[in-house]
Amino acid sequence: MTKPIHIVGGGLAGSEAAWQLVQAGQPVVIHEMRPVRSTAAHQTESLAELVCSNSFRSDDPHGNAVGLLHEELRRCGSLIMAAADKHQVPAGSALAVDREGFAQEVSRTLEQHPLVSIEREEIDSLPPADWGPTIVATGPLTSAPLAEAIRQACGEDSLAFFDAIAPIVHRDSVDMSKAWFQSRYDKPGPGGDEAAYLNCPMDEAQYHAFLDALNAADTTEFRDWEKDTPYFEGCLPIEVMAARGPETLRYGPFKPVGLTNPHNPTVKAYAILQLRQDNALGTLFNLVGCQTKMRYGEQARVFRMVPGLEQAEFARFGGIHRNSFLNSPVVLDPELRLKAAPHLRFAGQVTGVEGYVESTAIGLLAARFVLGETRGQAAAPPPQTTAMGALLAHVTGGAIGAETPGVFQPMNVNFGLFPPVHVPREKGRRKPGKTERRAAMAARARADLSAWLAENGTAEMVA
Repeated sequence: MTKPIHIVGGGLAGSEAAWQLVQAGQPVVIHEMRPVRSTAAHQTESLAELVCSNSFRSDDPHGNAVGLLHEELRRCGSLIMAAADKHQVPAGSALAVDREGFAQEVSRTLEQHPLVSIEREEIDSLPPADWGPTIVATGPLTSAPLAEAIRQACGEDSLAFFDAIAPIVHRDSVDMSKAWFQSRYDKPGPGGDEAAYLNCPMDEAQYHAFLDALNAADTTEFRDWEKDTPYFEGCLPIEVMAARGPETLRYGPFKPVGLTNPHNPTVKAYAILQLRQDNALGTLFNLVGCQTKMRYGEQARVFRMVPGLEQAEFARFGGIHRNSFLNSPVVLDPELRLKAAPHLRFAGQVTGVEGYVESTAIGLLAARFVLGETRGQAAAPPPQTTAMGALLAHVTGGAIGAETPGVFQPMNVNFGLFPPVHVPREKGRRKPGKTERRAAMAARARADLSAWLAENGTAEMVA
């Protein structure tokens, strides 16, 4: 087929969809509105720009569903994962990237591909049927005119939530007489590093003084139309977590376990704020779990109360923006087509997945469904026993109560989306626990993904 497939949106999902299509010899046109029109969160015109954290989260394919999804994407020849692996920075057991190098790699790869055309323009209405099969991957920051057109086509309101961004500080402004490098439990990451995070300890008095300042800080005021928008539980502003009780942060991102302060090894910290490397040079670090809606001046004042950050210089302050997503189980079919306009497929966060690799996975699947449709070879979805299949099943119908307004919420991939697996109990051994069940699910997923790729005539890449 020589007629190009149109992709609206050049984020992670749109970029991955484009790559999957051109790898199969299918021309594509990517419509990306930046820099003609930017968003409240983007800062560049690069494709696949990371607007929140620089972490792709756990890279453990045996005990973590996110790490398993990493492996599946690599085995499917993912451009996003290849770029992430190439621009990896230390992050303990997680996969984190130099955000600028990563986005530039994706942009350069697609811009230089002979089957890719990139149109820098805003699509402000529903793509017409004469475009043929089209992938809409405009992300959670879909422009207002297009979002309204989609809403009218669906016959119901889009859902929405707020997403918060953590501040980034200059590494050389952190006081290393108080902070230290160490990964939790000294667990090595993908690059073999065992000391990937900067750690800033607080004693009990310091922690409660920080909480008091946090709870009293001046925050962004929402507009009237935003006030009823819920937060996503996986990315709560630090102020929201703190308001849930004084121990919430200590049992969450500030937990003081698995770390030993070399400056004072005999005293256990009451709470620890971690910073994760944000660029390849190691000059920028972001404050883990500190996504915030505080005003800029308040961010500087409050975070400088943390030992080690008294003189912190901020490369970027945190922020908050409104994200929109579809009620996908109701408005999309099992192949991600909009029921009201079947020539359109949706991909990425706008479908109600949360996270970089989840968005990438839905972009990859949308591309494969389009290829099957245009070539008269129906593409079977991956089994629900795989990470990609479990995520797709949730989005396209697995969410219980999705017909009830406000029930369907963004979802990260997790083992709770997978069908149960039976793990035999060995004689004389305890009943298999969570670790054994997760390992069994991961092993089953690997085998089922191999079978799915073989059945669909897809060459499998080495993960």
